[in-house]
Amino acid sequence: MAPLHAIHEDPDLLVLEKPAGLLCVPGRGADKQDCLSARAQQRWPDALVVHRLDMATSGLVLMARNLATQRALGDAFAARQVEKRYEAVVDGLMPLSDEWALIDAPLIADWPRRPLQKIDAAGKPSQTRWRALRQLTQQQATHVLLEPLTGRSHQLRVHLASIGHAILGDALYASEAVQACAPRLMLHATVLAFTHPATLQGMRFVSEAPFSWRLTVGPAASRISP
Repeated sequence: MAPLHAIHEDPDLLVLEKPAGLLCVPGRGADKQDCLSARAQQRWPDALVVHRLDMATSGLVLMARNLATQRALGDAFAARQVEKRYEAVVDGLMPLSDEWALIDAPLIADWPRRPLQKIDAAGKPSQTRWRALRQLTQQQATHVLLEPLTGRSHQLRVHLASIGHAILGDALYASEAVQACAPRLMLHATVLAFTHPATLQGMRFVSEAPFSWRLTVGPAASRISP
């Protein structure tokens, strides 16, 4: 197990940087026991899961170090009192604007194709705000900022695909051509902000997307670096 990068640690909570390709919690089977929580508990035996990122997504993950903090943070996520922001590179050119746009589309499990999700009027309310940061015209792609207002499984991936702008490298919701444009899912959790349950201090953590400084814009570029 590779060592974890701790952005922050104190007696009550941890903020960790999850690499792409690592589960947050154990899966089924012996080959899926290596995960963020297992690695964290090797170093911090009291580490408790608060929320999750998709295996293919990288970025900031918050963990508690006692049950009271786990409950408090879980309640804060449920009450939408935690600010979460992501960056992604998506297929196609999205319009540049200083204003946020909203995707408001309910999501439900696509049972015949689990764990996939789909948009369905009978699903749970799901909202994502997005804003284009820059267009990558040579790749016909866009670097975008995302803010999920709800926390549904695969929400960002499904919402972006639903408006015709699947995330590059998405093996679940993108076409084969869009999957091939990047060696990984180009989605990173860049910001977590919340009130510390014990100290009541405002906490804000930022992680630069590992692909943001490698976005190529030259005329010969055809792929996005990881």
